[in-house]
Amino acid sequence: MGPLASARSEVAAGSENGSQPREAEAVCVSDEAIAAFVGRVREEGARLYRNLPWRNTRDPYAIWISEVMLQQTQVARVLTRWERFMKRFPSIDALSAAAVADVVDEWQGMGYNRRALALKRAADICSAEYGGALPTGVEALRALPGIGDATAAGITAFSADAPCVYIETNVRAVFIHEFFPEAERVTDKELRPLVERACPDEDVRGWYYALLDVGAHLKKTHANPSRKAAAYTRQSAFEGSRRQKRAWVLREVMARPGLSTAEIHRSLNVAELAAGRDRVSGEELDSILAALSKEGFFSFADGGWRA
Repeated sequence: MGPLASARSEVAAGSENGSQPREAEAVCVSDEAIAAFVGRVREEGARLYRNLPWRNTRDPYAIWISEVMLQQTQVARVLTRWERFMKRFPSIDALSAAAVADVVDEWQGMGYNRRALALKRAADICSAEYGGALPTGVEALRALPGIGDATAAGITAFSADAPCVYIETNVRAVFIHEFFPEAERVTDKELRPLVERACPDEDVRGWYYALLDVGAHLKKTHANPSRKAAAYTRQSAFEGSRRQKRAWVLREVMARPGLSTAEIHRSLNVAELAAGRDRVSGEELDSILAALSKEGFFSFADGGWRA
């Protein structure tokens, strides 16, 4: 898919000396150009369509789980975990009734374990206040823990087929590639009017699936356009990071409940040294334990840590 000619001609070239990133300026795109863009995305989307299992349901709960999983995890990994999660927690009430430790245990290997806690907390609210269902509408969904603009719009578009503004990394890639080819930094505020204009009144699901699939293809065949998005952040290395140590501590406490801080410290340092890294200070471990406890992953009781 080549960029729209009208979009190319209407995007400012940026600063003349090139010393600053070129910011995207307002793009005036005609209704005809939007219609042509939509038609081409639809055509390409049909050719590139990915028959993913969560696309074969309109269950808001199932779609919610897929959207949260896909936030920071590759599709290939989610394909191995979504159905397993749904079998273990087949409904909002089942998720709410589960122990936090069981939900976090099922999430292991997905990364960013806070997502599991947010799912559990949101399920508790939905079970208690909405009869075991998700509320309807983007604004009501956004009020739940862990649900932001993109997740709320994704649930709305894919379960209710209702028009909404769904902006996530693949969607950004398509719109930036088409409408902001020369810009070096594009904000969601600048993308939103175009995404809103392009969204159809019918077959919203199909439209956003097409955008997702075209965007995924663009990122494989071009320099990733979404890197120009102001919202883009490069994930830091995991090994040796604080995230890695947090994940190790969480797994250790879940596998061996009742461990003391000293026991965790000894085991963690054995693992770090075996990996060729420096020992972890007591202050750093205390900080990690305090953070995990505050976030609700586990607590200290009777001389040991328990999930």
